[in-house]
Order: sequence, then structure tokens, then C-alpha cells
Amino acid sequence: MRIQQLHYLEKIAETGSINEAAKQLFISQPSLSQAMKELEKEYKIQLFYRSKLGITLTDEGREFINYSRGILDQVNLLDERFGKDIIRKKIFSVSGQHYAFVVHAFVELVKRIGEDEYNFTLRETQTENVLNDIQTFRSELGIIYTNDFNRTVLTRLIAEKNLEFIPLFIAKPHVFVGRDNPLTQKKQLTLSDLEDYTYLSYEQGDTNSFYFSEEILSTLEHKKSIQISDRATIFNLMVGLNGYTISSGIISSELNDEKIVAIPLNVKDSMTLGYLKHKKIELSTTATLYLKLLKQHIQNYGFNIINN
Repeated sequence: MRIQQLHYLEKIAETGSINEAAKQLFISQPSLSQAMKELEKEYKIQLFYRSKLGITLTDEGREFINYSRGILDQVNLLDERFGKDIIRKKIFSVSGQHYAFVVHAFVELVKRIGEDEYNFTLRETQTENVLNDIQTFRSELGIIYTNDFNRTVLTRLIAEKNLEFIPLFIAKPHVFVGRDNPLTQKKQLTLSDLEDYTYLSYEQGDTNSFYFSEEILSTLEHKKSIQISDRATIFNLMVGLNGYTISSGIISSELNDEKIVAIPLNVKDSMTLGYLKHKKIELSTTATLYLKLLKQHIQNYGFNIINN
């Protein structure tokens, strides 16, 4: 294996085309194809599915490229340390349920990277997609919660997908409402207080199982309910319809315009929020930095980080 082959592999994965990658690398298409065939032969794996529509990574290819990116990150550090002119673009992606603290830490990460070149992705998505993103190496980290209700099911799925769930902190459920909602007159809420208000929740697509719900107490019946796909809309409906949702209690005033209030919900339940990673890969330096910033942000809201 040569470092050059790993650079070639990343360019092919980025462009989805042998021809386009060859153009951008300023080498011939046959030379690039031969370099990849030699890499596949050396490790006895198939890196790509080749079709008329282009090139896509196989499952083994996705796993391989995550390892190769770790190697290239180390090469980049050597280049930076010993004065090389070429600095490799940092690559990082995180998938998560809809939490403001995930976005806040992502913003801090981008600020910390500063003027360096980077290609980052933040996916706020459905629970099943978070698990699948980590399994297929589409994202390096995934942020979800577990509780007594969904833990058995999610733990089984996490194990089946060869993932790990590392707890970060435990939160008591809070009701999120607009600042002008009459419920803000109370310091603590009960389920009976919520009966006449519209319940807002995130839709979970085809797998709309209670176990994949982003909100606890998902099996309860509601007089009025609306399912939403994104966090901006759910906040708008909290304000516009006096709706509510149930979450961790962390609201980022820096990212939201302080129109939302979190009120403790008096129920015997809690949420364990944590991150997912694939068992087969070591976290990159960028992912490690993101987790550090994430933990700092969580601690700033008064939560204790679980020592793993």
C-alpha cells in the first residue's frame, strides 16, 4: 500500500467517478483504475461498486476509507509539523436526533478549526437513520438518547449494527413551550397540565415505532398532535400554536432567539443522552475535539458528564 493510493481512493469517493477523479488528480484514468485494483488485490476486498451511473463504495470500502482517513490525518500532521506545503482538508460528519446542544458544539468546532480547509456534515435526522449512518460510516458520531422504555430495543439494534453507545449525561424531562405560553406561569408541570395543548413530535418515517421516538412517554394518547420533520418548524409551532414538546431541557440561547422556555416535567423518568460510534474504528482527532466541545457545552448547562 502507498499513501498515494489512499489519496486516490478518497478523491474517487468524493467525486463518485473514476474519470472525474483522474482529471482532478491530473493522472490518466487507466493509471488510477490500476492503482485501485492493486489496492483491492493487496487487501483481498472490493472497494467499489462500478456501474454506468458511477462509482459507489461497498460496505468494506466504507470501512476501509475510514481507516485510510485516519492514516492520512497522521500524514497531514507530519506535513504540518515538518513544513510541507500541502495541507489535507479535514473531514468530519455527525448525525443526531434534534438537539440544540449538538448544533452548538458543531458551531464551536467550525470556529475552532478557523481558517483551515474542511468538509463537515451535520445531519439532524430520524433515530433509525442515526444508527444506519454510523453503521455505514456515513457519519463518525451519532447522538441519541435511551431510557427505561426504549433501552432494551435500542441496545439490541446497536449491538446488531456493531456499534457502541457511550453515555454522556442524564437529564430529567422538560417541556419546551413558547415564552408567551400560559404554561410558563408554572415552575413545574404535570401531564394533566398538558392535556389541552397541542403535542409536537418528530416524525420517524417508515419506522414510526414508539421505540424510535425522540420524545419520552411516546405511547401516551393526545387530544391534539402534530408531527414535524425539523427543529426550526417545531419551534415555530411552539410559538404560533402554543404547542409543546418534551426533551432534555437544554436550549441554546445563542442559536435560538430566546422565544422558547424549558419547564421541568414531574414524571418518574429520565433520559440518558450519549453518542454512538462504530466498534471497528478509532475516532479521528476532529471527532475527539467535537466530543470535548460537546461535553463542555453540556457542563455549561449544569449537567454532570458520566465518567466512562
